[in-house]
Amino acid sequence: MTKEYPDRNKRVHKLMGELRAALPGTMGAFEELHRNATKQGALDTKTKELIALAIGITVRCDGCIAFHIYDALRSGASREEILDTIGVAVLMGGGPSVVYGAEAMEALDQFEMEASLESTASLQ
Repeated sequence: MTKEYPDRNKRVHKLMGELRAALPGTMGAFEELHRNATKQGALDTKTKELIALAIGITVRCDGCIAFHIYDALRSGASREEILDTIGVAVLMGGGPSVVYGAEAMEALDQFEMEASLESTASLQ
């Protein structure tokens, strides 16, 4: 079964919005934590998103893969940087990370295809 990561990313964001409405204090605090943890510091945002992606792969979280591939691309990560990140996750997570690393590469392909289609559509 193919997972559609761009759709999954949109769904995760939608569900997080619904969870925020139900748990405004908890989710507000989580969103603040996310903003603070990923903002520019000793490490840039791109590097932090790549770290988050590697962790998402090793803990086998599909939603995390969708969320952090999307944010890594938006932060300027290249395909090669994301693939290197997948390699580190495989090193640290073993066999299960190989499977989820392949899933992450599929997600990367899907997000790149979506961006290409959006770019083509905007030119027309």
